[in-house]
Amino acid sequence: MSEAFAGSPVDPDDLSSNPSSNEAFQEVVQRRVSRRGVLRTGGMVAAAGFLGAGTAAGVAHAAGGTSGQAVAAAGASDRGRRGLLGFKAVAPSAADTLTVPDGYTAQVLIPWGTPIRAGGPAWKKDASNTAAEQAQQIGFNHDGMHYFPTSRGGDSGLLVLNHEYVDTTLLYKDGGAAVTQEKVDKALHAHGVSVVKIERDRRRGWRLVDSRYNRRVHGNTPMTFSGPVKPGHPEIAAKGPVKGTLNNCSSGFTPWGTYVTCEENWNSYFGTDQAGWTPDTEQKRYGLQASSAPYNWHKADPRFDIAANPKEANRFGWVVEIDPFDPKSTPVKRTALGRVKHEGATFTESRGRVVAYTGDDQDGEYVYKFVGGDSWRRLRARRQSPLDHGTLYVAKFNDDGTGTWLPLVFGTGPLTAANGWKDQADVLLRTRTAADTVGATKLDRPEWVAVHPHNKDVYLTLTNGVGNGGAVNPRKPNPYGHIVRWRERHGDNTALTFEWDIFALGGDPAYDPSVKLGPDNIFGSPDGLGFDRSGRLWIETDISNSSQNLASKGYDNIGNNQLLAADPKTGEIRRFLVGPRGAEITGWTIAPDQRSMFVNVQHPGESTAAFGTPTPENPRAVSNWPEYDAAGRPRPATVVIRRKDGGVIGT
Repeated sequence: MSEAFAGSPVDPDDLSSNPSSNEAFQEVVQRRVSRRGVLRTGGMVAAAGFLGAGTAAGVAHAAGGTSGQAVAAAGASDRGRRGLLGFKAVAPSAADTLTVPDGYTAQVLIPWGTPIRAGGPAWKKDASNTAAEQAQQIGFNHDGMHYFPTSRGGDSGLLVLNHEYVDTTLLYKDGGAAVTQEKVDKALHAHGVSVVKIERDRRRGWRLVDSRYNRRVHGNTPMTFSGPVKPGHPEIAAKGPVKGTLNNCSSGFTPWGTYVTCEENWNSYFGTDQAGWTPDTEQKRYGLQASSAPYNWHKADPRFDIAANPKEANRFGWVVEIDPFDPKSTPVKRTALGRVKHEGATFTESRGRVVAYTGDDQDGEYVYKFVGGDSWRRLRARRQSPLDHGTLYVAKFNDDGTGTWLPLVFGTGPLTAANGWKDQADVLLRTRTAADTVGATKLDRPEWVAVHPHNKDVYLTLTNGVGNGGAVNPRKPNPYGHIVRWRERHGDNTALTFEWDIFALGGDPAYDPSVKLGPDNIFGSPDGLGFDRSGRLWIETDISNSSQNLASKGYDNIGNNQLLAADPKTGEIRRFLVGPRGAEITGWTIAPDQRSMFVNVQHPGESTAAFGTPTPENPRAVSNWPEYDAAGRPRPATVVIRRKDGGVIGT
């Protein structure tokens, strides 16, 4: 997920910084379609389809078939099977509210500023809380999260959630006025992760409760490094101790019960006023530049001056492991998973080894896979981290519907000393360049990954593309995005080859006649992704505020950002939730009994081209969700969704 900077029509992190000549994924798809003439729709590509029939809900059509044929095929193959989706789809909306299906309730649980302990500093609706107070409160702009149950029935547990970035207009009483160290610290404390215990009262619903586990991990929290890039490595030898995690976007949870938070657009926090400074090749590859507006932290805190303290930037861009059940533990940056703009780390296991998938969220970047070097249980028994021992790969998609995982290993292929590579730590510090070098396939903003709980198929959201364009049907550029899925060889997630296809293509048929989505499922810019235990695929959208609700961008019929549910077997997709104005629907998790769903609503009320721009004098110009207080301001929040009859969500 990429934040939209106030006053800017284009998010700089939507633009590609990949200068390589590696083939773009859209070119691969286009050649495949023209060669086979088999792209059909209904919601997926059925052709040469390793998974069989296509979706009934519709994506697009191309040479060789019609959407009606694809839908008929899907219906024939699934006749007699009861689908996973039982709710009535909600309609698109541009209203400043949160909409759920009939028969469901939505409870706001922990908005920004909620004290994490009883007696902690109360949130002040004029944004006058101090940095010290913010460190004891729920952070800003909730994102990826996971629920760790602590009771047999799942009615109590630890909710662990990310806080991606801050909106300076809403975070501070005076908005984006002069930068001070106090303001920098408040923003740092609003980033990171919240760990809180919650429980469900059968009469009052879910609530936050006091616990020794409740804590904040933020931009000033002590950290350590592990893996090939060790704590004493010269490339992370910046001024001052290692501390902080930033731009905490999507997340993951390991088989051994820990949480990982992923650092995405960390480059946005570094800048300099030093005359004549320009980024070197590697800094440019990661998007570092002199300007860091709207934050400008470097003006008050030399830690973020890229010219004076360049090694500090190398401390970010990692997957960070946190033990939620050990509140005294130090978070660890696991360097074997590489340094990119991580959109998440989705874990599964195969043959006893851990496997983690991660997208690099920028146009023209890649998708990666880490495979453990040994059984994670054996490694843990030896008091070794399974995330320190293994191999990182990057994906290459071939035009015949197959793919290969290319190893990012020093001494392998072109990653040799003769070609300027020093060692494995160097490969991981320069992961993007290493992936360029081995010939990975560029993608349209690769974001969340989800692994099907039953057959282990892998799904990846590609939110949209500016630089690569879109060659599906063909689409170039690709303003609406799509979802790719693949099956690893023999269903083994440690395998090095796979078969891929398109599961769903977003879009609006009013602007792209090949799109066959309808009123119940029209969507664009898929982002968050996750499966429940029954195999429903939940899809969250991230339509930029520079496009949301605008006819000029082809998004006027789609409305606000939303959460949809898909049945991968039948291909049916239905809209489940629509968020308030200016908001993105981000993190998603569900209780073990599937009767309580937790969803994050990020940046409600942020500046939008359709509805206006908030100011310190009127922070409610776009939204006033969730409290609608005439003297308040919009607040990012976690929402709990339940069926009124207590049934399983989605049925």
